[in-house]
Amino acid sequence: MTIDKRIREQLLAYCGQLHDDDGVDPRQFFRKEKDRTQQNHKAEQLCKQVAETLSLVLAGEFSDDRLHSLQVANVEPTPNASQLSVTFRTDKVCSCLETEAILLQINRVAGQLRSAVAAAITRKRTPKLTFRVVGPSEEVDA
Repeated sequence: MTIDKRIREQLLAYCGQLHDDDGVDPRQFFRKEKDRTQQNHKAEQLCKQVAETLSLVLAGEFSDDRLHSLQVANVEPTPNASQLSVTFRTDKVCSCLETEAILLQINRVAGQLRSAVAAAITRKRTPKLTFRVVGPSEEVDA
């Protein structure tokens, strides 16, 4: 932190040398890193809960075989935990039209998926879910 000339002169009047913590609010200077990483930990925990819930719901709730063949590859917050991006992986190589049909089917049952997530987590507001489908050989951003 840079200190302007007047404050620097006032601080030097009280001490011989200036250090990094001079003139800084001690509540900010001595704040633990844990406070900053706590929110990220909670978002990761939420993503794991959502991934488990979606895996279970897709395995048993729907009669569509295309949905049964999907696996939850990744769930990540975008931009924060109020909206989650869910990436599904298919078992077989699909053409572009088949992938769009699967995504259309997922969007049709998105309300049921979100209500299952709401029942599984304990939050005031259920996060919005966005979906994408990748093939078995495609890389998933983790």
